[in-house]
Amino acid sequence: MRLALVVVACAACGGKAHPVDPRPQLLPVPVIAVGACARPDTDGVVGANPRLEHADRDLSGDGTPEQVVVDRNLCTSDGNCYWNVYVRGGGDGTACDRYAGTIAGASLEVLPARGGDNMFDVRGWWALTGARALAQDYKFIRGGYQVTDALLCRREADDRLLCAEDAR
Repeated sequence: MRLALVVVACAACGGKAHPVDPRPQLLPVPVIAVGACARPDTDGVVGANPRLEHADRDLSGDGTPEQVVVDRNLCTSDGNCYWNVYVRGGGDGTACDRYAGTIAGASLEVLPARGGDNMFDVRGWWALTGARALAQDYKFIRGGYQVTDALLCRREADDRLLCAEDAR
């Protein structure tokens, strides 16, 4: 009897378009642990059929860019993506590319402050609805990038960016 009700209920839905689910969605999970030797074409937050693009940046200040790779197939319609960061080597002398975490955002900004291993902090700008954005600051801690701060911002008509600050 239940099966018949489910079939009837599904048939009644027909080809109607369903609205986009407004509830928060789970973030993609990397397929490798932070600090592990990695392959940028398959490790990190990467889909089954990736369309990879590099946005390499010098995050250590040594003049050599670290690999920053995005799977464009996982980007949202607003241009928000998951940028996988890889650093060369590690403290154990292994000369491999190590997965250093994933930074979420439509764009990335290298900040002047530095975290562990003297790596620059990075800000990810996540596009929200309208002229709003979420700024998330990432610091290199214990071998990988972690979110340390977040601000809600909006772009004014004169192109100024206003961000909410905690009154503390």
